[in-house]
Amino acid sequence: MGTSAKFAAILVLPIALSACAGGDEGRPITYTDDRGVANQPFPNNYRTEVLAFMKSYLNNPAGVHEAAMAEPVQRVVGGRLRYVTCLRFSPRESDGSYREPRERGILFVDGRLDRLVENASEPCAGAVYAPFPDMEKMTR
Repeated sequence: MGTSAKFAAILVLPIALSACAGGDEGRPITYTDDRGVANQPFPNNYRTEVLAFMKSYLNNPAGVHEAAMAEPVQRVVGGRLRYVTCLRFSPRESDGSYREPRERGILFVDGRLDRLVENASEPCAGAVYAPFPDMEKMTR
């Protein structure tokens, strides 16, 4: 390929790719029809989904102490209405010790676990925790 053809390809490629970046009618690409303002369905299987997720999220899911979870409530997170359940737990460190309890938020979209929020002080403000013994019984 000649130098001028390479130069033309370098100039045209970003323009062609930018045409693919937007959705129909200039709307952003989204995986749900949710615009963030409609009520979300309640996550009926939230306990099971949280346990499965935490088993893969934690380096060592065995030996978790002080596990507690709050019932899911609707909150605005990132400008969108979501169900959020909050967790508080102390994971076992690699040396066998325990840190102070961590607080994490779990977001649900369309009734399914979407993601974990590391800094959950705002979405978990005022959460009412209850013991979550199933998390303390996790194994590898």
